[in-house]
Amino acid sequence: MAVLGIDLGTSGCKTVVVDREGVILAAATAEYPLSTPQPLWSEQDPAHWWRGLVESVRAALTKAPGVIIEGIGIGGQMHGATLLDAAGEVVRPAILWNDGRCQAECELLHQKVPRLIKETGNRALVGFTAPKLLWVQRHEPKLWKRVRTVLLPKDYLRFRLTGDKVAEMSDGAGMLLMDVAKRRWSKAMLAACRIDESFLGRLIEGSEIGGTVTAAAAAELGIPAGVPVVGGAGDQAAGAVGAGCVTPGMTTIALGTSGVVFTTTKGYSPEKQGRLHTFCHALPGLWHQMGVMLSAAGSLQWYRDTMAPGADFAELCAEAGGAPLGAEGLTFLPYLTGERTPHCDPQARGAFVGLVRLHQRKHLTRAVLEGICLGLSDSLRLIRAAGTTVKEATVTGGGTRSDVWMQILADVCDARIVLRAGADAGPALGGARLALVGACGVSVKKACAPGPIERTFTPDKKAVKAYAALGERFRALYPALAPFSR
Repeated sequence: MAVLGIDLGTSGCKTVVVDREGVILAAATAEYPLSTPQPLWSEQDPAHWWRGLVESVRAALTKAPGVIIEGIGIGGQMHGATLLDAAGEVVRPAILWNDGRCQAECELLHQKVPRLIKETGNRALVGFTAPKLLWVQRHEPKLWKRVRTVLLPKDYLRFRLTGDKVAEMSDGAGMLLMDVAKRRWSKAMLAACRIDESFLGRLIEGSEIGGTVTAAAAAELGIPAGVPVVGGAGDQAAGAVGAGCVTPGMTTIALGTSGVVFTTTKGYSPEKQGRLHTFCHALPGLWHQMGVMLSAAGSLQWYRDTMAPGADFAELCAEAGGAPLGAEGLTFLPYLTGERTPHCDPQARGAFVGLVRLHQRKHLTRAVLEGICLGLSDSLRLIRAAGTTVKEATVTGGGTRSDVWMQILADVCDARIVLRAGADAGPALGGARLALVGACGVSVKKACAPGPIERTFTPDKKAVKAYAALGERFRALYPALAPFSR
C-alpha cells in the first residue's frame, strides 16, 4: 500500500511513491520546456505538465513494482493562470508565477480595492494570478470571452486526473482572489477582477479529497481507476508539510536560488504593509507567513561564477570561516534581481559596500554569506513583529552543506538552526503526506512528523549582539542606495 506525491515544478514534474510509514520507495522526474516569447513573459503549455505527470508516474512505479496506490497528493508551482473554455480545453499558454508583464494591473487592483492587503493578506504583485487575469482581459479581450474556468497549475492536473474543477486553500490564497482570513473566495476581489465565482471551482483543504481518478486517466498512468486525489498544496506549503512544519511557530528556511522563510501560524495575522505573504496552510485551521528573498544561494552562485570561476563552493565557504565576523567592515547587499521581502522593489540592486585594500577573497565570501543571512533575517524580523515566536528553524537546500554558513545564519537570526533527515524531499513528499492523511486516514501527527535532527547550530550570544549592530547598517544601506538604482 502506498500513495503518490507529485511536485509540478517549473522545469519538470517529480513523482514519489511513499508507503504508509512515510518512507519514499521510488522517485522519478520528467522535464519540460519553459517559453519566454517576449521580455518579462514566462509561459508553459499545460499539455507538457500532463505529459510530465504521466511519464514521471509511470517511471516511478516501475521502480516500485507491485505497490497498490491508495491516494494521490499534488504540490506545485503557485500563482499560474491556466484558462479553460466551456469544453475544458486550454485557450492559451498558462502565464506562470515568474511572469512580470502585469505591473500596471497590480496598481489598478490597489486602486479598485483600497483594503486589498487586509482582504487578501498580501500586496498585489506581478507574480500573483489576479493581475494576470486583468492583463488577459485588457490585452486579449476576444480570448477572454471564451474563458469559463481559471485553474492553478496543480489544479489543472487534478482536473485532468478526476474531471473535477477544484481549488485548494494554500494555493488559492496565492491567487489574490481569496478572503484568506475566512478561507473563502473574496467578493471584493472577484468584483475587481470581473470574475464569476463559478470560474474558480470549489475550495477545499489540502488533505480533503477533491475527486477520484477517471478510467481514462488511470489507463494513461497505469494505476486503478477510483484512486482518491486530495487537495494538495502550493509548492511552499507542500514543502513545509514535507519538512514537518505543521505546528504554530515551526519555521523552515529554504536556501535555494531564492530564499524562503516560512512560519506556520495558528491564526490569520497579516503584516500590515503586506511585506510578508500571508496564506492559508495546507491543513485545516492553520495559516502561514512567508518572506521571499529573490537571490539567496543565487547570490553565492553569481559570486563564485564571477569572482572565483571553477572554485568549489565548500572550499569558498570554509575559507570564509577564516575571516572575522563583519568581514572587516565589508557589507554585501544581495539584491541582484531586485527584492521581494521586505522591500517589494524590482529595481533594488546589489552592492559591496566598504571595500578597502586589506580585503581578500575570504572577506568578500564572508560578506556574501552574511548579506544573504541578513536578507533572510529581514523576513524573520517581520514574522516575529507580527506576533509569532520563532526560536528554531529547519533549513533545507544546498547551503546546509556549509557549517560556516549555518552558524552565521544561527547568529544573525538568533535562532537554533537544525538540519533534519528527509527535509529536502520537498513538495512531492508534502503532497504524499497530505494523501496519507486524506485518502488513507493516517493521523496528521504521524504522517507529517518532522524527521530526526541530524545537526544543530546554536546561536552564540556575542555574535548575536554583533550581528544586531551590523543589521542596522545593512538595513540603512538599501534606502541610501535606492535612488541610484532607478
